[in-house]
Amino acid sequence: MDRRSLLSVAGISLAAPSLIVPTLVRAQPRPFVYHSVNAFSGPFAVSGKYSDLGVRAALKAFGNDLGRAIDYRRIDTEGNPAIAVRKVQQAIGQDQARHFGGAALSNEALAIMKEIGQAGGVYLTYVGADEVTGRDCNRSTFRWSLPTYGAVHTVLQPLLQQNPKWKRIYTITGQYVFGEALLRNAKAVMQPQGVQHIGNSYHALAEKEFSGYLGNAMSSGADVLLVLNFGANTLDLLRQAAAFGIKRRMAVVVVWFSGLDTFQALGADVTEGMYFGLQYWHGQDTPGNRAFLKVFREEFKENPRFYSAADYQIAMLMFDAVRRAGSDTPAELVKALENHRYEGLTGEEEIRAFDHQVVKNYLLVRGKGKAAMKDADDYADILSTTRAVVPQAASDCKMTPA
Repeated sequence: MDRRSLLSVAGISLAAPSLIVPTLVRAQPRPFVYHSVNAFSGPFAVSGKYSDLGVRAALKAFGNDLGRAIDYRRIDTEGNPAIAVRKVQQAIGQDQARHFGGAALSNEALAIMKEIGQAGGVYLTYVGADEVTGRDCNRSTFRWSLPTYGAVHTVLQPLLQQNPKWKRIYTITGQYVFGEALLRNAKAVMQPQGVQHIGNSYHALAEKEFSGYLGNAMSSGADVLLVLNFGANTLDLLRQAAAFGIKRRMAVVVVWFSGLDTFQALGADVTEGMYFGLQYWHGQDTPGNRAFLKVFREEFKENPRFYSAADYQIAMLMFDAVRRAGSDTPAELVKALENHRYEGLTGEEEIRAFDHQVVKNYLLVRGKGKAAMKDADDYADILSTTRAVVPQAASDCKMTPA
């Protein structure tokens, strides 16, 4: 390209030297591209629906603070880790994607975090498997939700201390990565408390019929049924447990409950008197949650579910890291996120540098009866909000230094 061509590209006309008039062309800053990786179709499509609302709320809340547009794109995993990996690889290779958030399933997150790490990207997730910020940790991956260790300790430990007559526990566990992690941590809590784990029933991810497992629990003489699964598995199990009248025989504790959507699906007749662990509840009164509720309710005219809250929080963390770093270079974003303390949905939250785990509150709630509900979504009373994370000395995370 010769000089005339270069100047022409620059917007300066050379046709009449005596009438040269420079035209200033201000290049528009390129958009910041953010990929939400979630199941927008398939058996877990409901999670993707609410995740999408959360990212859209974050876009609204963050506004123009980046000084450039945010290009929000969706990657549909279809609830399948292999599909998730293939589509993330395509985004990395074809679109030079480097900024990701989401994934409802632990096996999806564990698979794609490796791809994003190898590409030198940044990934924020909220799945529960301990491995994400444990033995499989990497410099690219950050986790907002407490892992199974934190969920079990903040739910089971206080309940056992408050109910000294609970001496025998029966577990029903999903036979997948997440369920195994819940069971491992539950056993670790029971033993020091002098509580006997008298039996366990495993079930597959696709299981729909839980009557046999519930029969085993009821005949075991347990004081507590401890439910260690998630999503549709929890819904089906609790519906059948209610039909069996299991609440009249033993306490029911669900360590990992997604929140409002599952309360709505079950109804107060089923959930009344049961105990649940929650990463998020719309009724929590914190500055960060109040700000989120204002935006979400204005936009969507309803209360947010867990997936909306989680995707909102991780998107806000990503956008804010770009703003604070003054760059979207992944290495700069990693530095901006490490040791970052901020006002989150559950109160003050902080991202640990050594494993990229967010230290936040986990909620223990008890289901209300219909007569006690103040409004249509007031399904539970908050009993406690506490935090528990694996100490660095006991962590399996051996992250390679920057």
